[in-house]
Amino acid sequence: MPIPWTPAIREFVLAFADDEHLMGQQHTEWIGVAPFLEEDLAFCSIGQDELGHAASLSAIVIGEGDPTGASGPSVDNRAIDSVAFDRNPGRWRSCNLVEMPTQDWAHALVRHWLYDSAEQLRWELISESKLASLAEAAVRAEREEWFHRRHADGLLDILMPDPTAGDVLRSALADLMPVAVGMFDPVIGEAAAIEAGVTAAPFDSRLPLWIDLVRDRFDIDPVLDDRAASIQQHRTVRSEHFENLLSRMCEVLDLDPAAIW
Repeated sequence: MPIPWTPAIREFVLAFADDEHLMGQQHTEWIGVAPFLEEDLAFCSIGQDELGHAASLSAIVIGEGDPTGASGPSVDNRAIDSVAFDRNPGRWRSCNLVEMPTQDWAHALVRHWLYDSAEQLRWELISESKLASLAEAAVRAEREEWFHRRHADGLLDILMPDPTAGDVLRSALADLMPVAVGMFDPVIGEAAAIEAGVTAAPFDSRLPLWIDLVRDRFDIDPVLDDRAASIQQHRTVRSEHFENLLSRMCEVLDLDPAAIW
C-alpha cells in the first residue's frame, strides 16, 4: 500500500535534497583551483553525483512520492529547477555545513569526509524505506557514496601521517566540527517520516557512531557543542553565507530564466 504523501514527509525529503544540492555546488567550485588535476576531476565527479542525488530527491518531492509523475504532479526538468532555484531562503532546509565556504583545501577535504561519512549513514536509514521511490534512490546513492568515502579516505591516509599536514587537517576539523554536528539536527517532518516508515530511525541516533568514525579517522577526540542546532532551529534558519551561495548558483540561470539548465 502506497504511503500517503504529507507536508511533513515533504519537509523531510526536501531537507536531504537541499543538503545534497548545496554540497554538490560547493564541490564544483573547486574545479580548476584544486591542488592538482586529479582533484579537479575527482571533485567534479563527486559534485555531479551529489547534484544527481539532489535531482532524484527533488523529483520525489515534486511528484509527491512518485518521481515519474505518473500518479501525481508532473515531474520534468523545469519543475526540478523550480525547486532548486525558485524558493526564497526561508523555504530551504539545508544544514549550515553545506552553506558555508571553505577557507582552503584542508577545510574542503575535511568537510568532504565529514559530510560523506554522515551522508552514508543517512542513506542507510532510508535504504529500506516504505516509500519505494526513496528506497530506489538509496540503491544508487549508497554505491556512489562508497566511492566518495574511498576518495576522501585515500587522501587522508596519505596526509594524516605527516606531522605538518596532520596538524593542518586537525585544525580544520576543529573549525568545522561545531557546524558539522548540525547535520544531525532533527528536521521538521522527521518524526512523521519515522512513523510512516519513510526512514528507519532519527538521524541523530547515528551521531554517536559518526563521532566514533571521526575519532578513528583523525585520531583525536572531537570537540562538540550544540551551537549548530540552536542556530539552525531545525534547519529553518539560513546561515550568513547562504544568500551569497544562492547568488553564485543562479548566475547562469539569471542569464536566461526561460532556459532549462
